[in-house]
Amino acid sequence: MPAAPPPRPGAASTDARRPAANPWFVDLRELGRRAGSMQEIERTLPAPADWRVELIGVPEGAEVRLRLRLESVMEGVLVSGEVDVPVAGSCARCLEPIEDTLELDVQELFAYEGSTTEATSEEDEVRRVEGEHIDLEPMVRDLVVLSLPLAPTCTEDCAGLCVDCGQRLDDLPADHTHEQLDPRWAGLAGRFASAPGTPAADNPEEN
Repeated sequence: MPAAPPPRPGAASTDARRPAANPWFVDLRELGRRAGSMQEIERTLPAPADWRVELIGVPEGAEVRLRLRLESVMEGVLVSGEVDVPVAGSCARCLEPIEDTLELDVQELFAYEGSTTEATSEEDEVRRVEGEHIDLEPMVRDLVVLSLPLAPTCTEDCAGLCVDCGQRLDDLPADHTHEQLDPRWAGLAGRFASAPGTPAADNPEEN
């Protein structure tokens, strides 16, 4: 039996570059270009890094759930459906940890090369079909990041932190206060507190 022919030079690297190697790529050959053709996909993919704003974002590797419908139209492929993604961060008022799930709707046209939409749109105004596939990652990343709050809160009425002791106000009693000393007398009060014969000076353990 003759031996199998050796692989062509560069074959392995070519396979690695195929769209199927990227889970965010969708092969369009099954959908075709006949207007009205439809395809539904459901995927759970790991979130890339840097899907975040300053105080909140998607943990790297977290599960991003996609439930999408692809429809072939005259100008390209219309993608619509839902995206569910977990987010984590810190409250902008009290710095407590926050965990939540965003449930987002998406509808985006990927234009065919040479279509009227592609020809009349700026580079950053429209997404494009790339050969026989589309890349969902930039679309989902933009959808998620633009939905993240710039000042997230653990609750809508979070009271924040006490400016004097730094404790979370929602965890303190309603009558929580601190004695306010007139700054003009602060130096004099310090002298009296350290003078011999005063309770503070005689009992340093109580300071």
